[in-house]
Amino acid sequence: MLNPATIVLKNGKDHSLRRRHPWVFSGAIARVQGETLEGDPVRVEAIDGELLGVGHFSGGGSIAVRMLDFGQDAQLPTPAFWEAKLGNAYALRQRLALTGTADTNVFRLIHAEGDGLPGLIIDVYGDVAVVQAHSVGMYRARPEIAAALQVVFGHKLRAIYDKSAETVPGNAVPDAKNGYLFGESTGTEHLVMENGHQFAVDWETGQKTGFFIDQRDNRVLLARYSPGRKVLNTFCYTGGFSVYALEAGAELVHSVDSSKKAIALTERNAELSNHADRHAAYADDVLGFLKNHSAEYDLLVLDPPAYAKHMGARHAALMGYKRLNAAGIAHLAPGGLLFTFSCSQVVSPELFEGAVLAAAIEAGRPARILHRLTQPADHPVSLFHPEGAYLKGLVLAVE
Repeated sequence: MLNPATIVLKNGKDHSLRRRHPWVFSGAIARVQGETLEGDPVRVEAIDGELLGVGHFSGGGSIAVRMLDFGQDAQLPTPAFWEAKLGNAYALRQRLALTGTADTNVFRLIHAEGDGLPGLIIDVYGDVAVVQAHSVGMYRARPEIAAALQVVFGHKLRAIYDKSAETVPGNAVPDAKNGYLFGESTGTEHLVMENGHQFAVDWETGQKTGFFIDQRDNRVLLARYSPGRKVLNTFCYTGGFSVYALEAGAELVHSVDSSKKAIALTERNAELSNHADRHAAYADDVLGFLKNHSAEYDLLVLDPPAYAKHMGARHAALMGYKRLNAAGIAHLAPGGLLFTFSCSQVVSPELFEGAVLAAAIEAGRPARILHRLTQPADHPVSLFHPEGAYLKGLVLAVE
């Protein structure tokens, strides 16, 4: 882009950018110099003309610019920029021992602001990278991102799949379609490994990018407590917690999800574990299942989808977490363990813990916190963007 527009901030509204926070809110803008389209790269300047950085312009919503680089030396994205960003992220995952191992070939390569690329998610499943754009700027940059991925991974990458149709703003890109940016479908089941456990992953039609990678470390913890226990895994999706519990020696595992397709994937993954004889899956609404079944469990997982995606829905979400956790606690045998989670970014750990406390009070069950849980290291949180810490969880021992 030869002549990018310039976003000039109001006096005193440059402090957050000087602290490297990656969002420019629309209310901070004094004026726009030049023509801009949704997703265009733009320069961002202080009121005195000092260059503060460059980013992607967003015409709608409260976040007007998502920053890509900071400071007076910031440059608009080039092929070298994308290669450097992706290469840096890949090097971190290599240092975390998440690449090149026989036990695990599933990891998140780019976690939006946590890796300095707001609006972009990239998950790697063996030899396939799945790209998901959450902003128009990242959506328009998909060819450059795909080219950089091929440079960084070389022959290790067989295909790149774009899964942005569900996440890019629909009013800006109404004709977005998912598809391969590089390579093509093999038409066969794709199997991956996580900590030695085998899973079938469907990135083409599954939820998110195909697998909930962010629960990897928490699944390991659950496995530690699973031997000999009766386990209920709700909102199971592809059955990640279920497989870990089965292979750790759980007495039985029941999996519940409202999606019949998710239940089919869970059953397939239970088969891959060779312990399907101790597993049963139910396509049912979780609250309905808890209401209509009287069985008690020794270990119960509550991992619902985000109850609130904006501040206006936060109160209703907290009431939802209270109802769900009260229903779950009622199904725990004395001394049972509850693994309960929230992935709602606008619900803080303190508010979530308060909702679970209210649930325990309503259930009339004493409970102790054994662990406070969060997202794994390949979902990093920028120190300058604490909003990136979205996953929070508790492990409770319930009397």
